[in-house]
Amino acid sequence: KPASKDSNSSNFAQCAEQLPAAAPLSLASVGVSWKPVVLCSDGFAVLYSGLSKTPIVTIERLNRQRLQHAAGQERTDRFYADARLRAAYKADLADYQGSGYDRGHMAAAANQSSETGMAQSFALSNMVPQDPTNNRKIWSKLEGDVRKYAKRASGNVFVYTGPLFDSGTHTIGRNHVWVPSHLYKLVYDEQQHRAWAWVLPNDASATLGPPMTYASFVERTGRNFLPHLR
Repeated sequence: KPASKDSNSSNFAQCAEQLPAAAPLSLASVGVSWKPVVLCSDGFAVLYSGLSKTPIVTIERLNRQRLQHAAGQERTDRFYADARLRAAYKADLADYQGSGYDRGHMAAAANQSSETGMAQSFALSNMVPQDPTNNRKIWSKLEGDVRKYAKRASGNVFVYTGPLFDSGTHTIGRNHVWVPSHLYKLVYDEQQHRAWAWVLPNDASATLGPPMTYASFVERTGRNFLPHLR
């Protein structure tokens, strides 16, 4: 469902089903300096930044049925630059080559319940430069734990994932893709009206402790995605 390159849609109408009805997201939730763009894919929504050349946040609606479908999908591993973005806004494959960083999924490939969604999850608009050990170990475990929870939940579980840039701007590649200092994952159980989150440093030493409360997440990140919970 790609928008044309310069329509750079400013709302999530095409992928509203990925967001909780009580908490719609808009471009106004981030400053214009981030050069925000909404990208709708089959299995997730992305609020993308043409400044950092990474997602600001990805949002996925998970539930038991969807994850049962996802279990049958073959991982494609075909990464590509997102043609929906204007040239000045996007990362390309060369940016990551030899950088020492993985192309780290924000919306997880293993959560995708359709062939199209799986393919779209490998767009660089869904990636951040991620420490390889972090990506393959602790982050992979966290994604798996969230899937386990969503399979047991009685309704929809919404997952918000994104980078934080706390310590100045370190970049990779000729397109100056920002390297996150931290990554976050916020989980919202719609039936239970409850949310919790993890904020992990983007390095090999990250460990998975108990989650933080939603209030602590907002205080730590400045991102109030679920204002009705405050």
